[in-house]
Amino acid sequence: MTDRERILAILDHRAPDRLPWIPRLKLWYQARRITGTMPQKWRDLSLREIERALGVGTPAREGTYCEVELDGVECVERSEDGRSITEYHTSRGTVRAVMRTSETLERQGLPGRLEEYLLKQPRDYRVWEYVLEHTVWKPRYDAYRTYDEEIGDEGLPMVRGGDVPLHEFAQALAGYENAFFQLADYPEEVEHLLEVMHVVQRERHWPVMADSPVRLFLHGLHLSSQFTPPHLFERYITPYYRELMPYMHEHGKYVAMHADADTSQILGHIEEAGWDMVECFTTAPMVPLTMEQARDEWGTRIVIWGGIPSNLLAPSVPEEEFRAYMQRLLDIIAPGDAFILGVADNVMPDSVIDRIAWVSELVEERGNYPVTRKTL
Repeated sequence: MTDRERILAILDHRAPDRLPWIPRLKLWYQARRITGTMPQKWRDLSLREIERALGVGTPAREGTYCEVELDGVECVERSEDGRSITEYHTSRGTVRAVMRTSETLERQGLPGRLEEYLLKQPRDYRVWEYVLEHTVWKPRYDAYRTYDEEIGDEGLPMVRGGDVPLHEFAQALAGYENAFFQLADYPEEVEHLLEVMHVVQRERHWPVMADSPVRLFLHGLHLSSQFTPPHLFERYITPYYRELMPYMHEHGKYVAMHADADTSQILGHIEEAGWDMVECFTTAPMVPLTMEQARDEWGTRIVIWGGIPSNLLAPSVPEEEFRAYMQRLLDIIAPGDAFILGVADNVMPDSVIDRIAWVSELVEERGNYPVTRKTL
């Protein structure tokens, strides 16, 4: 099987020939390029070429299937005193966001820090609802097909398809801290905005996703026990996905959640919402949740993509500790159903890259399906 075939088999709850091993190397690669510390043997290689040299698949996260345009809204961007200012002008008024930038960040291709979010007071909500109601998702399916062909058999594109309204509001529109204050102070305004976001997505965006050639969507990210605890999950998140998931499944799509957070208190809610897969699934020692606990809760009903917390790749972790962890991980996930081996969240800039090569050897040795237990 190819890595693409393995991923599709696992999403369809069929047996692969062996575990897919697909970590995210982009952050490590970019950092090594920027700092001039790329190992000599890979100095002239692309990211894809290094993935092949290390014996891993490609995570394929760069695909797109649409363009978002505004009709009847003027979006103005300008720079001022080290700040990037974005304003949306509508017939209902104006909202703006301000991001603090620096030359250092710009040289590294990194974003700045949002110091002023779009939604700050009740009157901003009506303005943003106008923006939403004048947002158009235009299909760009040929762009996806081109990207899909570039990836080929080395992976399956996972294409970002949006976020649940509550989290988009909290992360992108109001900011985490302000969002929860606003939810308490202006509940009617927030509730109405979330409903408008839901309706606009359902009526204008979901059909573009459903009609696209994309097989695997990433929808929902950073949901956690702290920021989206059970009572908020039940009120704002589960109802949304109980509509979206059947619709996507009817059109032959798989949907994954980006799970690089502490999900220990919301495992049951994730399953109830209906995701096919959790990717970049983070476990101990980074969060108070073990792979055993996740398997006990979900069985193999939800596909897990992860297994290696990124901090275990740090040079401060002894090699023997890392290798013992990996052997035990394969014991835990045996026989290998509903599992894609990866790093949660990324292979970080300081990671010991030789450990990625060693894991490839381990998968070659022990990763054939069915994976057998050694120590449990």
